[in-house]
Amino acid sequence: LVSKIIKPENTVKIAFVGKYLKLKESYKSLTESLIHAGANLDTKVEIVWIDAPKIEKNDEKTWNDLKSCSGVLVAGGFGKRGIEGKISCIEYARVNKIPYLGICLGMQLVLIEFARNVLGIKDAHSVEFDKETKEPVVYLIDEFLSQNGKKEFRTQQSPMGGTMRLGAYNCNIKDGSLLSNVYDGLTHIDERHRHRYEANPKYKEQFEKNGLIVSGESNGLIEVVELDGHPWFLGVQFHPEFTSRLVEPNKAVLGFVKASLK
Repeated sequence: LVSKIIKPENTVKIAFVGKYLKLKESYKSLTESLIHAGANLDTKVEIVWIDAPKIEKNDEKTWNDLKSCSGVLVAGGFGKRGIEGKISCIEYARVNKIPYLGICLGMQLVLIEFARNVLGIKDAHSVEFDKETKEPVVYLIDEFLSQNGKKEFRTQQSPMGGTMRLGAYNCNIKDGSLLSNVYDGLTHIDERHRHRYEANPKYKEQFEKNGLIVSGESNGLIEVVELDGHPWFLGVQFHPEFTSRLVEPNKAVLGFVKASLK
């Protein structure tokens, strides 16, 4: 593995879409997971940083940087700044069939982009960014089961740290899905979480009828979505980087880098 890191046979450019780019250490776990995946594929992963707020401003250089890449990754985060730029990057990856991995918020924004641009629900949003939205494709559930099976409660007024869904949760995988293929045919996985908002199951039927498939669920919560007819498009609510190791890269990240190589 060391030789593959020092002198890899291949190189792949990955567009890393974020907004904390003045402090790239914010994404350290995720960038390391890309290195883990690359090493196991004898590949140097060249990260091209894409500033989401600059995409919103239609900055030509930032768009050209995005278009130079073979894969698009939208990372997690909090707050409204840069959201529309991230959504534009997701639309670009979807329409142009570029391999895409959305993590946490990057998965939730897939739902918003798809609802707006495919389903025609122009007001689709997350209650995190628009508490009064009439089309909450991402919402705050009132109660859920913790990883210990304990019922937890949360509201908009609850302190953020105390109302997050934290830790490892089981995810049931849909047979025959991309997710199933990525995880070598496993029927369920345990992955770690750090989020507050959830995909709204009210829209699940509309999504699936139009090609956005729910391929991972946990106790009724939508964990993973993928795009039918797309070479490789995955949005995961969990954080795959938290379980990645050099000798054993996370399979979702590994699959993404591998798809971007093709």
